[in-house]
Amino acid sequence: MAEIKYEIKESLGVLSENAKGWTKELNLVSWNDREPKYDLRDWNETHEKMGKGLTLTKDELLKLREILNAIR
Repeated sequence: MAEIKYEIKESLGVLSENAKGWTKELNLVSWNDREPKYDLRDWNETHEKMGKGLTLTKDELLKLREILNAIR
């Protein structure tokens, strides 16, 4: 399996932390030297290991914000 290269360009916020110290974070991440995208996933303390996550373009993130803002 090919190694996935990533670089966290900007840490935007932590949503939660579990009992093992992993944090669910929103970051701007460049995957395999591509244009950075908004990324929501669990990370260990050193950001060397990660869980499954969701990667969004800026347009998708803005649309998600609209949807969340509509929730009452």
